Amino acid sequence: MEPETVVNEMSVVLVDENGDFTRRRIGGPKGIDAVSKLLGVPVYDVEETGYPQRMRERIERERLLRKREEQRQRREKFERGELPD
Repeated sequence: MEPETVVNEMSVVLVDENGDFTRRRIGGPKGIDAVSKLLGVPVYDVEETGYPQRMRERIERERLLRKREEQRQRREKFERGELPD
């Protein structure tokens, strides 16, 4: 469970064993209880437990892959003699 902020509503993040995740607004504490009961999964408050390690690792892996792809594209443009963006 993620708390409500000035920018975002209260939400729930579902994380699988590979670190894939999905985030959904739930409309408050009653929504969290309903999701937990419906799916039969425990609920953790991210402010108390933090995000699961597998989720953090997945986000970092994806960030590195995006960065490498951006560098590859810049290198290709440079090799073709194009000006950088």
